[in-house]
Amino acid sequence: MNRPFRKLSAGNVQVAIWQNEGKNNEFYTVTVSRRFKDKNSEWQSSNSLRLNDIPKAIVALQEAYKSLVLKEQANELSNESLADVIE
Repeated sequence: MNRPFRKLSAGNVQVAIWQNEGKNNEFYTVTVSRRFKDKNSEWQSSNSLRLNDIPKAIVALQEAYKSLVLKEQANELSNESLADVIE
């Protein structure tokens, strides 16, 4: 089973960032889940959010977005630096 590239949590809401390989590039996808204990006190996961989970999901998704944008910018800077070295 594949593992997420990164996991971010805000309370019981978790965002997982997945790294994927395309034909010519890599790309990322994001999943959102809510963890809870069922009536038998067993941990379960759901992709449905309750009203109080929405702000937590927003915070976690904003962090995921920021993480991916900063990674992309770092890659661009790295590629520019490499181009400077090659020239």
